[in-house]
Amino acid sequence: MQIKPSLPPSSPALTWPELGCGTWAWGNRLLWDYRPEMDDDLQAAFNYAVGRGVTFFDTGDSYGTGKLKGQSEILLGRFAREYSGPNREKICIGTKLAPYPWRLTAGAMVKAAAASVERLGRPIDLVQLHWSTANYFPWQEGPLLDGLAQLYQEGLVRGVGLSNFGPRRLQWANERLGDRHIPIASLQVQYSLLSTYPVTELGLKAQCDRLGIQLIAYSPLALGLLTGKYGPTGPYPSGLRGVVCRQILPKMAPLQQCLAALAEAKNKTIAQIALNWCICKGAMPIPGAKTIAQAQENAGAIGWRLHEGEVAALDQAAALAKPMVQNIFQSR
Repeated sequence: MQIKPSLPPSSPALTWPELGCGTWAWGNRLLWDYRPEMDDDLQAAFNYAVGRGVTFFDTGDSYGTGKLKGQSEILLGRFAREYSGPNREKICIGTKLAPYPWRLTAGAMVKAAAASVERLGRPIDLVQLHWSTANYFPWQEGPLLDGLAQLYQEGLVRGVGLSNFGPRRLQWANERLGDRHIPIASLQVQYSLLSTYPVTELGLKAQCDRLGIQLIAYSPLALGLLTGKYGPTGPYPSGLRGVVCRQILPKMAPLQQCLAALAEAKNKTIAQIALNWCICKGAMPIPGAKTIAQAQENAGAIGWRLHEGEVAALDQAAALAKPMVQNIFQSR
């Protein structure tokens, strides 16, 4: 299957900014209350982010609820095409292809990528397998990885990445792709002060460093729990995020106090401290942004570093909090 538009010959290798932007909310009504009237605000957030050097954007072919499936890719592609400011040439779009039960062959993944390209209206820079099937259909994964390999070998993408892979499955995938001389460019996992598994507990960061893989942290603000917006007694956001807040916030007092103290000392926001912690750990966080104000706050997390002692203090405080529930597709 021919994919258009395709990358030009000799496309540059992927480079990683300190901070990226996740676009899960762009089209998601169920969790993030998306409405089409938000599109101008989303575009303003995109424009500001790129101008500040936040040039990596993560999306997925499953992003967008109901009839809005794929809306994130559609919006992101449109915003990228219409942007004409600084860093335009550095815009890098990574999309994740879902291993749906009906996607069983390499060709199915190539077809899925073609659909994503059509929605984006531009080539995919980084193509990623959205989650590992090791927990339920491990045999499905090989052909899907072969499809990503085909996209790379045919010059249709600049890099291949994975998502929600643990160290054992990552080693297996690295060997399978390595047999075709294809490097794994990135691995994204749920990672924040409230979610250090599997990065710390399973040793993923050290493994990524050995293999030359960029670690990407999704949900680095833990659905808003690490922004300072919500207190232990509320008010809470609606829906699923409200349920998570009620479960975790009452046991977060030491961590909230540590974040607040560092924010005051650094003249930063609590969210910026939490994001910078991820950066200090060697990961590229990809917080979402639905408004220019959120994009501005996110960008305030780059260009500086917490000291080693401050990182250690956050680690100690986070160890006392109840951790976030892990993604059910996270493999070992």
